[in-house]
Formats: sequence, structure tokens, C-alpha cells
Amino acid sequence: MLEHIELTTGPDPKGTVIWMHGLGADGWDFVSIVKELQLPDDLPLRFIFPHAPTRPVTINNGYVMRAWYDISMAELQRLPDERGIRESQKQIEELLEREYSRGVASDKIVLAGFSQGGAIALQTGLRHAKPLAGVMALSTYLTLGDSLAAEASAVNKNIPILMVHGSQDPIIPLTLAEQSRDTLKQHGYSVRWHDYPMPHSVCMEEVEVIAAWIVDRYKSRILLA
Repeated sequence: MLEHIELTTGPDPKGTVIWMHGLGADGWDFVSIVKELQLPDDLPLRFIFPHAPTRPVTINNGYVMRAWYDISMAELQRLPDERGIRESQKQIEELLEREYSRGVASDKIVLAGFSQGGAIALQTGLRHAKPLAGVMALSTYLTLGDSLAAEASAVNKNIPILMVHGSQDPIIPLTLAEQSRDTLKQHGYSVRWHDYPMPHSVCMEEVEVIAAWIVDRYKSRILLA
């Protein structure tokens, strides 16, 4: 199982957020955002921040770093590292299975990620065999889109998706993210979209949107439980 950081915002968590970091970072990259979200006291959650495996990254001259998959060229959507993407998908599936063994229902689990981590959140969430609470895809894009129609999970066809991107992003162009959003919509997914005048990063307005979206995902599920 992937090494990871785990924290809870209160006793008896009502659900779990599995949050994947970007290329070259690690699980610590988004730990501090939990406090910034200022989630309500009556919504205790478990946050899991896995560390991606280390691997050589071609576009970075083969330098070994934490990465969910290899990137071989600047045109991110071309020649995707399918093997690496699917290996990371399997590892996130293992974290999901562990949550089930702890008594967390699938529809109380959100998959979230930034950049490469967001790509893996989409890859896993759209194909997972059990219904999830939502997918949060930050500053990212859709990988292996050609196989989505054949591999999409029927129980997650209505999964809520939040996509946020920076209009000044020099790493993952806004146009690529917009194409990914449009592809998801063409497949029938409901995508909530926001873009902000920021680079490849997270802004305060985005944090507020994330917090409201998380609360909305869980409040309805807790009331219906």
C-alpha cells in the first residue's frame, strides 16, 4: 500500500477524502489546506494524502521523483504513460478498499487531486466499481479519454465532478483543461467548472469553492444515511 499521511478533523469521521499531490511533490503538499478549508465541526472527515511512487520522469531528463506516471513530452495528452497511469489507479483502488474495510461507505469517499494527482483522481473515480461521493480535479486534465466510454463505471455516471483551473497556467494549458471538461460533458458527466487568473497553483477563492463543494457532497449523504 502507498505510504501516506492521515489526519482527521474530529472524532468519528463521517467520510474520507483521498487527495493526490502533483508531480515532484509529496503527500505533505496539501496537508495544510485542511485547516484553511474551515470545515464545520459537525462534519468530521478523514483526509488521506498518499505519496506517489518515485520514478524517472522523461521530460525532466529522467530525474527520479515522486510521480503518478511518466511524462515524455510537453504535449501532455500525447503518448500517455498508460502503464504508469493504470498502476497508480490500482494503488488508489487499494486505499479505497482499505476505507471499506474500516466501515466507510463508498458514497462517503471523495477522490481529489492536483495536476497529475487530479488526473489519477479522474482516472480512478470514473472507473471505480462502487458509487463515490465525488471527484475533485484541480489544475489537471483527462488522461486515457479514448478508453473512457468502454471502461466507465455505470454506478458513477452521475458522480459530481469539480474542476478548477488557472487561466495563466504555464504547465497544463487552460485549453487542455477545457477540452477535458468538454469531453467529460460529452460523456454525460456533470462538471462544475471554475477558472481563476492564477498560474499552476491554488488561490484563496478556490479554497472557498472547494470547502463549499465538500460540505455539499457530505451533508446530503449524511442526512440520507
